[in-house]
Amino acid sequence: MMLVDKELCKGCGICVKNCPVGAIGLVDKKAEIYEACASCGVCLRVCPAGAITRREEPAAQAVKCRSCPVECEIKPEFQGACRRYTNVDGRLVRNRPLAITNTNSGAAHPEVPAKPLITAVGSGTEYPCCKPAPHIVADSVDGVEVVTVVTEAPLSYSGIKVKIDCNRHIGAEGAKVRREGQVIGMVDTEEYGAKMLSIGGANILSSGRAGFMAARTIVQIANGERVTLQVEQGSKLELQVGHAPIIDDIAEEKMRVGCGSATIGMFAGQLSKVVDEAIILDYHVIGLLSEHRAGEEVGMKFSGVVVNGRKSTRGRYFGEAGHGWGGTHIETPIQAVKAVDMHLAQAGMKILVTETTGQKAGLLEVQADGSVKEVAMTSDVQAAVDLIAANCEDARVAAVYVGGTGGSARAGVTNYPIKLSKAVHANEAKLTIGGAPTFILPGGGINFMVDVEKVVPKAFTWVATPATVVPVEYTLTKETYQKIGGHMGHIRPVGEVAAEQKE
Repeated sequence: MMLVDKELCKGCGICVKNCPVGAIGLVDKKAEIYEACASCGVCLRVCPAGAITRREEPAAQAVKCRSCPVECEIKPEFQGACRRYTNVDGRLVRNRPLAITNTNSGAAHPEVPAKPLITAVGSGTEYPCCKPAPHIVADSVDGVEVVTVVTEAPLSYSGIKVKIDCNRHIGAEGAKVRREGQVIGMVDTEEYGAKMLSIGGANILSSGRAGFMAARTIVQIANGERVTLQVEQGSKLELQVGHAPIIDDIAEEKMRVGCGSATIGMFAGQLSKVVDEAIILDYHVIGLLSEHRAGEEVGMKFSGVVVNGRKSTRGRYFGEAGHGWGGTHIETPIQAVKAVDMHLAQAGMKILVTETTGQKAGLLEVQADGSVKEVAMTSDVQAAVDLIAANCEDARVAAVYVGGTGGSARAGVTNYPIKLSKAVHANEAKLTIGGAPTFILPGGGINFMVDVEKVVPKAFTWVATPATVVPVEYTLTKETYQKIGGHMGHIRPVGEVAAEQKE
């Protein structure tokens, strides 16, 4: 149960707005905690006045949830902060039954092949778009008449998402990304073990001089060429799809196995056998072995070591981004330890400090006065570090091209463009890019994403509107093509078109 100090409470209501179970209200302009409180601690973390504390004794008949690091205390007939579990007669019951099948998966039309009859790479473009597409071909596939329509479509609504496996800070989220001084994109949110860049997009492509640079960059990245970018107030990036990223002239070697907490969770058993404590440094979440639930599971008790980080939940601390170990501001193993509580710790205790990649590691020893000093790494501790490193993947750059084909280029396929869009979303027409499968975003239009490494090599180009040019293929049954108003009079046998290419 959370407690409110009425003297400190300012009645701002921030805790009321943030409580996930609606267990806080304002009474006489002071926060009031209700019975539904699950002790998740959100209110404690958002209160600007420091007016909320946690009562250590669990509430009567409350059951502690062990499904995540928050460890809610759920009272009878109430739910935890995630709303997944209810305390029913002292037992936590999942509020939703297990779903055995997915009836909303949108299965592909059984007669539409996954691959086009031909790709659009090298097909050219018919402009203006009212003309039929350059090639409309047909063939029999497993006894079904199938049509593929191809064109190289100039798309101003396009961009590329670049995934950079790296264990260091490259720049603030939202920071501008420049090439030769031109703003061509920005640093996007981080994904698991990677930094993300967003390059291009309609607004940048139409922004003037920068648009030409953005179009060229999108195409070069998509075609597997090396580019050099600069993050504003951040790092220099040398990027090539399929290769290790080079950041500030240093090649990244490994992608982290997980955040600091996840690394503790995976290797608690091995670490607990060789050290008294382990700190896994990570720019997102730093893990502390003995305090972590995984440490408890392998028989450990809190060692008294205080981590240099901002506490999240048990054994999990938010790191401060920087150019040190694990992408944090910590540059030496000793800096990872803020303090040691000698009421709990003992002189001679060994503390491992390492990164989530295991590339940097140090061993510390607790001294009688509560300080720590670095000592020589032992073979058994090094073996545990090597185990972490062995479970890391090689760092590399990947990219997903993002575009929209829901515009005028549809007229080259059909006299009723809306019918093509509906056929794509209904899985009656298969959209591929350079022969590669796509993910179609739900909603209006035909917005897609494609892994550039699966597309025919060197398939992307650009035009000076500026826009990127993309090989687009629509494949569907001949029956469906006629139903959506396709250009039936322009269909040719696929063999005839293939024979022409050999001439």
